[in-house]
Amino acid sequence: MKILYGIQGTGNGHITRARVMAECFKNMNIEVDYLFSGRPADQYFDMDVFGEFQTRTGMSFITKSGRLNYRETAKQLKLGTFVRDVKSLNIKRYDMVFNDFEPISAWAAKLAKVPVVAMSHQAAFLSPEVPLFGAGAMQRALIRWFAPADVFLGVHWQPFAKNIVPPFIAYHGAHQASIPNKVLVYLPFEDLNSIVELLGDFPDREFYCYHPDAMDQSINHIHLRAPSRQGFLEDLASASGVVANAGFELSSEALKYGKKLLLKPLQGQFEQQSNALTLESLGLANVMNYLNSEALAEWLEYPEGQVIDFPSDATPLANWLAKGQWQDYSALHDSLWHPILENRNKVA
Repeated sequence: MKILYGIQGTGNGHITRARVMAECFKNMNIEVDYLFSGRPADQYFDMDVFGEFQTRTGMSFITKSGRLNYRETAKQLKLGTFVRDVKSLNIKRYDMVFNDFEPISAWAAKLAKVPVVAMSHQAAFLSPEVPLFGAGAMQRALIRWFAPADVFLGVHWQPFAKNIVPPFIAYHGAHQASIPNKVLVYLPFEDLNSIVELLGDFPDREFYCYHPDAMDQSINHIHLRAPSRQGFLEDLASASGVVANAGFELSSEALKYGKKLLLKPLQGQFEQQSNALTLESLGLANVMNYLNSEALAEWLEYPEGQVIDFPSDATPLANWLAKGQWQDYSALHDSLWHPILENRNKVA
């Protein structure tokens, strides 16, 4: 089987999930090519696991000061380029497309009648059982047609429906103890100066703040860091908690590591709003709707979070893909969720 894996490049969550899958495909000797879209080609980093991957412009969303900017998003859409990229993609040499919310590979496959299996957090919201805040039928239609597929697998923190699988999280630093006063901060959609101003009020904590606009430097107790996957993972492993926007993948990593979470969802983005409120309702995160020093002060005094043992090995999913019986996902769902739920019951 030869697979084209299409991955949304906006943000780092989709890429983080794809790294776990890429390692698994490599170990199983499954032939996979990778296509990324959604950010400029020179802004990808730590991509060795994907080999000679392809990039396209694709579609992305523009943010400003922690809020989606719909006008700027519409202005930067290059529909002519998108159509040309779809038509020019040599898709018929693949047996299937595995897709993580990437529109070019999805639409090229649909036009060429090549089967598409989608696995993304966004796909989870197509199931009515999944909590969805601030959105409805129009947003579900957008998810379905942004990157169309024959089979949709949603990724979520709870087994809300039979087509929902848990996140696959590579676990690093398993034996590293948390440093009580160390906090990891990742708020890439917020203004960096506003973040520094917020953190400046808490000199008794050491904040490690990763941001696209940052250069490696320290301002007293605030340690600014440019994007680096390895450095980020090392700081995540040793931090006592994480302050972040409400993206799915980082929240999942923090839960896997047992880190407490303070989330500031991206305003106007229903997925992040839903993520934040879902985790808050499950007692797994605190939420602030703006950069709020009072909310941060209260959260800093909370104890560490609980470990949720999401799987690290994606082999069951890769085997399921290789078998080609993609409409039958019940056994896959049960095998992936059973050990997680069993462990939760033991803790409870």
